[in-house]
Amino acid sequence: MSPIIPKSDDKVNQKRDAHLDGVLDLIHTIMHQFRSQQFQALRDDSYDLTPMESRVLGFFERHPGGTQSDLARHSGRDKAQVTRLIAGLRERGLLQGEADAADRRNTRLSLTEAGQAAQQHIKRHAEQLNVQALQGLSAEQRQTLQDLLLQVKNNLD
Repeated sequence: MSPIIPKSDDKVNQKRDAHLDGVLDLIHTIMHQFRSQQFQALRDDSYDLTPMESRVLGFFERHPGGTQSDLARHSGRDKAQVTRLIAGLRERGLLQGEADAADRRNTRLSLTEAGQAAQQHIKRHAEQLNVQALQGLSAEQRQTLQDLLLQVKNNLD
């Protein structure tokens, strides 16, 4: 210890266990890598979808007959952006709309056959990335990883 500078009792600026601080950063990095590879594949294939367009297709696959308002609420995007996304996907033949029988002002949206094919393509590529990401892990290790990540998620809920 230096005779000039006394030992500090500063506990605020001392780094905690790096393993604790780095876990969520590592999860973020992994998801960024996954999304980056997934969306690079989308740009490189014949569908040429943006990440947000892919999410819109996924939403209407999970919620067939949903409306633009449903998507805006779910995604947190403004209605103008949602309107542009939906219009572009409809022009490309990936989404179709039908007037709501109860309220003709609303349009119920669903995937076309081409939209379903695009969504299946996206899912297949995601499955391939999952296999790549988990290669070398045993079934027990994959289950343990999933259990631990679920516990982290529940802690944050």
